[in-house]
Amino acid sequence: MKLPRRKFLRLVAGAAALPAMSEMARAQAYPSRQVTMIVPFAAGGQSDIIGRILAEWMRTPLGQPVVIENVGGAGGSIAVGRLVRAAPDGYTNSFGNWGAFVANGAMYDLPYNPLTDVEAVVLAAESPLLIVSNKSVPANNLKELIAWLKANPDKATQGTGGAGTPAHVAGLLLQKETGLNLRHVPYRGTGPAVQDLLAGQINFMIESPSALLPHVRSGAIRTYAIAAKKRSGAVPNIPSVDEAGMSGFYFSTWNGMFVPKGTPSSVIARLNAVAVEALADPVVRSRLVDLAQEIPGRERQTPEALRAFHKAEIEKWWPIIKAANIKGE
Repeated sequence: MKLPRRKFLRLVAGAAALPAMSEMARAQAYPSRQVTMIVPFAAGGQSDIIGRILAEWMRTPLGQPVVIENVGGAGGSIAVGRLVRAAPDGYTNSFGNWGAFVANGAMYDLPYNPLTDVEAVVLAAESPLLIVSNKSVPANNLKELIAWLKANPDKATQGTGGAGTPAHVAGLLLQKETGLNLRHVPYRGTGPAVQDLLAGQINFMIESPSALLPHVRSGAIRTYAIAAKKRSGAVPNIPSVDEAGMSGFYFSTWNGMFVPKGTPSSVIARLNAVAVEALADPVVRSRLVDLAQEIPGRERQTPEALRAFHKAEIEKWWPIIKAANIKGE
């Protein structure tokens, strides 16, 4: 039986609207139960603390518990692998950093693609690295530090918290950009490296402000620049690398939220909206600044912005890490 044209068009329009209605229904129903936030590291680290600050704030607007699950091991790749295998329904997300979502892809033989097997939600916080030295290095500014390092290739030592850490990779970029020949001294953690810097056992470090701020503020070490385009609110007296004469040497450890590939866009939008509200809250902002974190501008807090930034970070750092043949332990 042939349907009248008008009735046929109504049926077609109704069928086309079904997916949109289904998506809307999912958005309105989400979340109806507990949300799990996987943190790829042990409790107490920077990513864990920042993740807990956000999770605590997000519980009220979501109307459901947001529970932190710490999943350590293999530099965060075990946790991200768990995220990738989770149901793409918004009830499992991961709050992780540069190491877990960028560096691991170049250091480990992963069973997943860290770019295409996840969906970006929000870039929450950044921490540009500081360039510092012990007090005995005869340099008063960044240009003088680079000149001294070049003049002392056999004894110029850079301490880091270990191979493949942001500090180590930043040192590789510095060598590439300036032609330096540095001796890398890896430690089992940032703390011991900082202690040896204070004792004069190593010459300089490129490290996150959270590990260095007490010594920067006390004047126990020399501080030359922050590896960012502009100064940091946490250390406003320290010039940016652009001001210090080494424009383009940017390195920031960052933390963002991701969900499994295939998560509905409406659910991603809901998570993003709540996270953006949290990042605008004065108490949340104050707590992040106390941790020496920079909060990205609103235009950089969208899923699209994090997706583009994530891709750019992989394209920038993977060749450097692979060229140095850094492997995960």
